[in-house]
Amino acid sequence: MAEAIINTRYGDKFIAYSAGITPASQLNPYAIKSMKLMGIDISDKTPKSMEVFANQEFDFIITLCNKGKEQCINFIGKPIFAHWDLPDPADFEGEEKEIMQKFYELLKFLNTRISYFVNLSMEKLDRLALEMKTSEIGKAQCGV
Repeated sequence: MAEAIINTRYGDKFIAYSAGITPASQLNPYAIKSMKLMGIDISDKTPKSMEVFANQEFDFIITLCNKGKEQCINFIGKPIFAHWDLPDPADFEGEEKEIMQKFYELLKFLNTRISYFVNLSMEKLDRLALEMKTSEIGKAQCGV
């Protein structure tokens, strides 16, 4: 979802890639539905493993749930790492209305964090300041 938000709304500044530790075989249907309500179609996307990106160089690596933070593989180069602790939507349970509400809250929170991130003054900040500011974005507690 983060990949689609960044590439759709901020693709002129960033290219995002999303991957998981143990990706599902297909996208969560609630993710597809909730993103469609935001005007973003992800129905043609497929989950990817982090292993796919192991030998690529990135400027930033941002993990979104604790599973990713704890098991993040090594990447080449010196990317800035940050962790934005968010619940894993695969764990959402309940009736459809409850699950959709949780997705809505998660996406609202994720959108806010992404907005803060893409609006950092990247060209004016040194590496240490970028690391600190990117990490600070993830410190607000998500109520989902």
